[in-house]
Amino acid sequence: MPLPARAPVVFRANLRTDPTVLRSISAAIVLFVFWLLLSGHYTAFLVAAGAGSAVAVVLFCRRMDVIDQEGHPVQLGWGALHSYWPWLLKEIVKSGWDVSRRILDPRLPISPTVTRFAASQRTDVGRVIHANSITLTPGTITIEASEREFVVHALTREGAAGLAGSEMDRRVTDLEGSR
Repeated sequence: MPLPARAPVVFRANLRTDPTVLRSISAAIVLFVFWLLLSGHYTAFLVAAGAGSAVAVVLFCRRMDVIDQEGHPVQLGWGALHSYWPWLLKEIVKSGWDVSRRILDPRLPISPTVTRFAASQRTDVGRVIHANSITLTPGTITIEASEREFVVHALTREGAAGLAGSEMDRRVTDLEGSR
C-alpha cells in the first residue's frame, strides 16, 4: 500500500506579524559581513559560499527557534548604541587610570567592598549589558546578577557607593528602551 502524498512545506512569513523574519534577515547580513571580514578572500565562489553559509546558519537557527530578541537584539536603538559605547570606553579609561594610580601610590586608599543594589533594567539583555559593563570597568566586578539585584565587588568604598542609581544604570536602561 503506497504512502499518501504529503503537501510540500512552503516557507511563508509575514513581515508585519512575524518579528523573527526581520531578525533572521539581520542575522544573515551580520553573519555574512562577519564572514567577509574574517575571510579576506573575495572570489565569486568564496563570496557565494559565505552567503550560502550565513543563510544556512540562519535557517538552522530558525528551525531551532533561537532567533529571538535575546539571541539577536536588534531592538537596541542605534542612537543609544552610538552614545553608550563611547561613554563606556571613556569610563573604562578613567577607571583604569584611577586603579593604576592606586596601585602605584601607596597613600591612596584601597578599601575592597562588596555591595548589593537594585538595577533598573527590565530585560535580560539589559541586565547582561549592565553586568558586563560593570565588569569591563577596572576596579569593579559583578559577582552575581539576578533578576532583581546585582552583587558587585569594588576596589574602593567610593566606587561601590556610586553603583546604585548610577549613570551607567541610567544609560543601560535607556539603551534597552525600558524607560
